[in-house]
Amino acid sequence: MVNTFEFNTEDTSNSWALILGGSSGLGFASAKKLAAKGLHLCIVHRTRRSKLEEFNHTIEVLRETGIQIESFNLDALNPATIDKVKDFFTERNASVKVLLHSIAKGNLKPIYAEDASVAKLSGKDFILTTEAMAVSLYDWASAFANAGLFEENGKILTFTSEGSTKPLPNYAAVSAAKAALEAIIRSLAFELAPLKITANCIQAGVTNTESLQLIPGSDQLIAQALERNPQRRLTTPEDVANVVYLLTKPEANWINGAVIPVDGGEHLR
Repeated sequence: MVNTFEFNTEDTSNSWALILGGSSGLGFASAKKLAAKGLHLCIVHRTRRSKLEEFNHTIEVLRETGIQIESFNLDALNPATIDKVKDFFTERNASVKVLLHSIAKGNLKPIYAEDASVAKLSGKDFILTTEAMAVSLYDWASAFANAGLFEENGKILTFTSEGSTKPLPNYAAVSAAKAALEAIIRSLAFELAPLKITANCIQAGVTNTESLQLIPGSDQLIAQALERNPQRRLTTPEDVANVVYLLTKPEANWINGAVIPVDGGEHLR
């Protein structure tokens, strides 16, 4: 497999992107974009063995450009992982320019099904999904902010979806988690403002990633998105990664507490 990247290393400082869930999908595309623009990468991920070779190959290609990359194949929900990554930054006197949360781990079950054999959502499913996809962002952002590890005008970014406000089949637990995620972002934006740290959500359009394919009826969601989107195409991981990069720029310092649609106008219908 051959990977090609266009590099424009405009930022050669000791700035790092800390990416949670950065080995696939939107997080992986964002990692490649930020590396191409000169940011060092610290990626926390849980990658299956079948996908690890591809991930490691891409990391090696990126390293050849002179970018520093540290990879932690650890559980981001474990407090010990937060401590280990904090130690990594502290020991190197490195700072976080952007903390990108891209953890997609949730329960995709129906609330109700006529078939009694179909597993249905429990209260615990809601709690576990919200912990993984929302509260984990708070744990990391709070730990790094309190440790003084963000650089001035640091950014906290995460991914949400229309499911935070619209019901979808089998999506109730994730929908609740996304709504909580947006609420956490607003509070981080408000309470970390004295530290000149901003926090924003990117509301990605329907993107054909592994996470989408896990949703029952994803083919129908794709067909509906193609019909709704005025440009008649799906959002790509690269579309979203481009906006992640834009939000790391100094020109974005005054954007705070926002939910930003990145979908080519899909949300308009």
